[in-house]
Amino acid sequence: MRAVLRLLPLVLSLCLPALVTARPYIPTDDAEIVERVPARASDPRARELHALRQQLRRNPQDLALAVQFAQRCYDEVAAQGDPRYIGYAQAALQPWLGLADPPPAVRVLRAILLQFDHRFEPALEDLAAVLRAEPDHVEAGAWRTAILMVRADYAGARASCVQLAPYATPLGAAACLAQVDAATGRAPAAAAALRTALREYPQASAAERLWSLTRLAETEERRGEFVAAEAAFRDALALDLPDVYVQAAYADFLLDRGRPAEVLTLLQDRGRADVLLLRLALAARTTGYPRAAGFAQELQARFDAARRRGDTSHRKEESRFALAVQGDVPQALTLARENWAEQREAADARILLEAALAARDAAAAAPVLQWLADNGFESIVLQSLAARVRELR
Repeated sequence: MRAVLRLLPLVLSLCLPALVTARPYIPTDDAEIVERVPARASDPRARELHALRQQLRRNPQDLALAVQFAQRCYDEVAAQGDPRYIGYAQAALQPWLGLADPPPAVRVLRAILLQFDHRFEPALEDLAAVLRAEPDHVEAGAWRTAILMVRADYAGARASCVQLAPYATPLGAAACLAQVDAATGRAPAAAAALRTALREYPQASAAERLWSLTRLAETEERRGEFVAAEAAFRDALALDLPDVYVQAAYADFLLDRGRPAEVLTLLQDRGRADVLLLRLALAARTTGYPRAAGFAQELQARFDAARRRGDTSHRKEESRFALAVQGDVPQALTLARENWAEQREAADARILLEAALAARDAAAAAPVLQWLADNGFESIVLQSLAARVRELR
């Protein structure tokens, strides 16, 4: 469950494209630090992963070993934002991925791979098959809930949380329902429930607390309770777990508060993850940071390479890049609309509203306006943008 909670928000809300080599950046000062390379030899996580890889090379048909290695690769995706580890996991599981009825552990991991490619329906089918055989499979239940949330199937997500509750930890069960409440007109109650659960279960794992605190921070931010939101973000970061999602979420919070210089400090040397490089590019553009053009060029190269591979999992981030950095309104709107067809969370709604406003195209934002009305989603930013869109009519 710990690994699930760390990875869920990242892979479902950000859906990272792969890293590629962009135009080289040539520093003008010999003292400038271009990138800090992790001391992998002294990194316990790196040593463990290397040892597992060596064992797997010797025993590629060892199912338990392949599953363990794949799960550790997913941990690295959450920690580093480096999607190459998804490829490593896929390679390790290759002997079993094509089976009609693979072992449950592989079936869950296959579902994770499918949703990385935005193939949500077959992913849900795999998870449902696991849960029919093993109703107490917490990992499968957690992934099913997360995918349903991304698809805006809130009734299904709530039912999934209820089914999961007897097998989850108390904090996990409370946080599961709170995320649904926060999206369906019960944000104050959701925030209160999260605070209570965090206070009553101090023995919960750091990863579980990180996930719950991040949900709390996002809920409070959407309500306009910025002091409370920042406190929750800082509590999450203070846990000192490497986690790309919370860093990206806090960076967005800082950008919205007009504090881009803090983003440059927060994400220094973290541009290996595309989602963090985007935030760096946005902050650099605002502050006039010398590497702003280099960040933008690198991002464009990554998006171009993803498109050549047929990878469309990056549309939300590319839409934001096109709108805020390149000023390409038609492209931003096209990408935002395509993204909304697959993912329907707050960030997806926001970029479509912003792009529709920039294009003065109220009709393009109609699906988001309907989503807001249907679910009572509470967000002062989204409601403000929606009001401006309605004025275009």
